[in-house]
Amino acid sequence: MIVCIAEKPSVARDIARIIGANASRQGYMEGNGYQVTWTFGHLCTLKEPHDYTPMWKSWSLSALPMIPQRFGIKLIEDEGIKKQFAIIEKLMQAADGIVNCGDAGQEGELIQRWVMQKAQAKCPVKRLWISSMTDEAIREGFQQLKDQTEYQPLYLAGLSRAIGDWILGMNATRLYTLKYGQNRQVLSIGRVQTPTLALIVNRQKEIDNFKPEPYWVLSTIYRDTTFTATQGKFKNKEEGEAAFSLIEGKPFEVTSVQKKAGKELPPQLYDLTSLQVDCNKKFGYSAEMTLNLIQSLYEKKFTTYPRVDTQYLSDDIYPKCPGIMNGLFQTKFGGQAPYADLIRPLGGKPLKKDKKVFDTSKVTDHHAIIPTGVPAQGLSDAEQHVFDLIARRFIGAFYPECKFSTTTVLGKAGEVEFKVTGKEILDPGWRVVQYVSSSQQQPSDEDDKEKKDEERTLPTFVKGESGPHTPTLTEKMTTPPPYYTEATLLRAMETAGKFVEDEELRAALKENGIGRPSSRAGIIETLFKRHYIRRERKRLVATPTGIELIDLIKEELLKSCELTGIWEKKLRDIEHKTYDPAQFINELKQQITEIVRQVLADNENRRITLMPEEKKKGKKQ
Repeated sequence: MIVCIAEKPSVARDIARIIGANASRQGYMEGNGYQVTWTFGHLCTLKEPHDYTPMWKSWSLSALPMIPQRFGIKLIEDEGIKKQFAIIEKLMQAADGIVNCGDAGQEGELIQRWVMQKAQAKCPVKRLWISSMTDEAIREGFQQLKDQTEYQPLYLAGLSRAIGDWILGMNATRLYTLKYGQNRQVLSIGRVQTPTLALIVNRQKEIDNFKPEPYWVLSTIYRDTTFTATQGKFKNKEEGEAAFSLIEGKPFEVTSVQKKAGKELPPQLYDLTSLQVDCNKKFGYSAEMTLNLIQSLYEKKFTTYPRVDTQYLSDDIYPKCPGIMNGLFQTKFGGQAPYADLIRPLGGKPLKKDKKVFDTSKVTDHHAIIPTGVPAQGLSDAEQHVFDLIARRFIGAFYPECKFSTTTVLGKAGEVEFKVTGKEILDPGWRVVQYVSSSQQQPSDEDDKEKKDEERTLPTFVKGESGPHTPTLTEKMTTPPPYYTEATLLRAMETAGKFVEDEELRAALKENGIGRPSSRAGIIETLFKRHYIRRERKRLVATPTGIELIDLIKEELLKSCELTGIWEKKLRDIEHKTYDPAQFINELKQQITEIVRQVLADNENRRITLMPEEKKKGKKQ
C-alpha cells in the first residue's frame, strides 16, 4: 500500500479523488492501492528547553545559553493532533512506500519530514512537487514523482532555519526578560522579528526628531500652466524675494520645447511580496489577510502556488498560456465577463514571449503567481479583488508596451529660468488592462496623485512665444519621512532595509532580504500581538514598549537588518548546496554565547516600562 500525506484535509481529498482513493476511513481515504492521509499544518515542533533537561524548566540567567547537544522533535500538545498522528503512524509503519504531498516549499518539506521521522517510517519516499492544485497538475505531478533525496537541501535549509530561530529566540527572550523585563514582562526577541521592529522604531525616531525647516519656491503661471524656477528651493525668504523682484513685470518667454518619445513595459508578474504590497495600497489589506486570501484561491484551484519570491515564469509554462487565457475569457462575476474584452485583442495570433516574463534561469522551485485557467467562481469580494489583480497582471504581460511622449518646456522671465514637464500617453498598451474597469479599487493613494501630476498633458507651446504671467513666491516646510505602512515595510524587509526604487536592483537584493516571503506577514502580526507596534489607519506605529526594547538592545547582531539578511542568504545557500548547515548552526551558537556574555556584563540599571495592556501578560514564549 502507498501512503500519501498532504498538509490539510481539503488537499488530501483532491489528491484522493484524482488517484482513485475514494473510500472514507477514520483520518484517511483509501482505494486503488493508496491510502491518503493528512496533517493540519505542523504536527511536530522542536522540543522545548525543559524537554532536554529539568534545569532549563525555570528561567534563570545562570542556565544561559541553552544549547542542546542534539535537537529533537516532539508532537504538539493537542488531542486532535495526537489522534491524527496515531493514524498516520499506523499507516506509515505498514506502508510499502510514501508520497510526500506537502506544500511544495521549505516549510511544507519540514512539516512532513518531521512527521515521517516521528512515525519512524522506514519505506522508500517519493515527493509530489506541483505549482497548482488543478486536476491536470496533480495528475502530471503523480506521473513525475521524484525521489525524496532530491529535496534534502530544502529540508536542511528548513531545519537550519527552525534550529537557528530556536537558538536565538529561546535564549535571547529569556536573557532580556530576566535582565530587563522587571521579571513581570516577557521581552520577545526573534531572528527576524527584532530587526523588523528596529526598522519601524528607527523610522519613527527620524519622524519624532524631525525639525521642519521653511523654504521658498518661486513659480509662475503662464497660460494656465504652473512653471517652477529651475534653481530650486530658496533657503531664506530674502533670496526668494530678490529673485521675485528680477521677474516682476517682465514678460515670460518660452525658450525651449522638447518632446521625447518613451516606452513603459508591462509590470512584472506577481510574487507574494508584490501582491501583498498592492493589496495593502489598493484595498488596505494586511499582509496576513492577503496571504490567507491567495492561499484560499490556490486551494480552490484558481491561482498557482502563492509562497513564491520570483516574478518570472519558466519556459515550459508558455504553451499553457493560451489555455489560461481561455479560462479567464470564460470567467464571469455577477453575470459579467470582466476579462473577455481585454483578451479579445490578443486572439488569433501567438502570444508574445518576452524574456521579462519567461526566464527559466530566474525560477527555482516555483514560478510567479498566475491564474490556472480554471474559471473562477464562488469568490468572496476580497478573494475577487485579489484574483482580479493577478488576472489583469497576467493578461497585461502579453500586451504591448505603453507609448508616451514627455514634453519639457523651458521659459524665462528676466534672468530666471523656469521649467514644466508633462507626459502624454500616445498608446496606452498594457495600461488598458490595469486601469480600465477596475472600479473595485479604493481611491488613489498619495503616490497615485503624484503620478497623475507627472502625467498631465500640457497645452501646445511654441519656442519664442511670450506673454504676461503671474509669479508667486510660496513658503513651504520640509517634511519628515513617512511612517511605514505594511506595503512599505514589506518592501523594506525584502531589501534588508535598503530603499530601492529600481526593480532589477531590488530583485538582486532579495537574496539578502529578511524573513521568507511566506513568513513576513506572520512576523508583522507577531509584533502586533506583542504590543510592540500598532496601526493608526494605514500607518505602523511603534509603541513605547517597542521603542524601549530596541533602545535596550545594544547588541547590533540582534537588530541589524543587514546581518539578518546575511543569515537569510546563508539559508538560501544551504538550499542550493553551497553552504554547510552545520556551519550555520555553529555560527549562531557562537553568536548567542557572545550576546549572553555581553548582556550579563551590562552594569547599567536599564529596565523596560510596563504598558497597561501588557501588565496582565504571563510568562510565555
